[in-house]
Amino acid sequence: MHNFQFVEATVVDGVGLIELNRPEVLNAINRQVVSELVELMTAFDRDPEVGAMVVTGKGRAFAAGADIHEMAGDSPIDLELLDQFADWDRLLSIKKPVIGAVNGFALGGGFELALACDLLFTTETAQFGFPEVNLGVMPGAGGTQQLTKIMGKRKALEWLLTGEKMSAQEALHFGVVNRLIAPELLLEETMKYAKKVAKQPPLAVRLIKEAVDKAVDYPLDEGMKFERKNFYLLFSSEDQKEGMSAFMEKRSPQFKGK
Repeated sequence: MHNFQFVEATVVDGVGLIELNRPEVLNAINRQVVSELVELMTAFDRDPEVGAMVVTGKGRAFAAGADIHEMAGDSPIDLELLDQFADWDRLLSIKKPVIGAVNGFALGGGFELALACDLLFTTETAQFGFPEVNLGVMPGAGGTQQLTKIMGKRKALEWLLTGEKMSAQEALHFGVVNRLIAPELLLEETMKYAKKVAKQPPLAVRLIKEAVDKAVDYPLDEGMKFERKNFYLLFSSEDQKEGMSAFMEKRSPQFKGK
């Protein structure tokens, strides 16, 4: 992987760790950041040595919003021609589990990036919010859709219409985040969980994520059909044979992702 300007990456015990590295602007998200993120995540998605990914921010924030200086002068036609959210759409097509470790602020585009992760672990002092309305705009990279699917219409509107910040405790209460962790342990605990996931049979993990994503959008009967097809498909894998043989032989399975 070549050197990136705003994002750093390492692989630790099967986990691809991606860190936003613009601490001087609280990791504000510009187009370059999203482009680098997508490139890294796509590379990790294809790397057989990586079983899960963790995304976090260096310094005092996860990501405190979009880079307003970059967008302030844009016209609708500029944004259309730039295809402003094409890279964001690619984030949602990543097949492996992505776990966000949120330290400090996750606001605006930063909150959208957090919501694009599959699971969220956060510090007790983290804060979330969509302040876009205060600038005369609104979320555009999935914020209104993702938050509504998680919290329901009434609660999502409550935050979106005022731009007020949501505490980590509120985010936990409404199912926006998975766990609250002491700040000094955030990365360690998130990585520990990610390493567990990375040791699981890769095909099963991938198809579970795919089925759960469909559950959010499909009616129940369609989702059940989709789940069943994925269930059947895993019976053609070597990992299924190995997993069941190991269970019956009372030994540890050796999964190969085949």
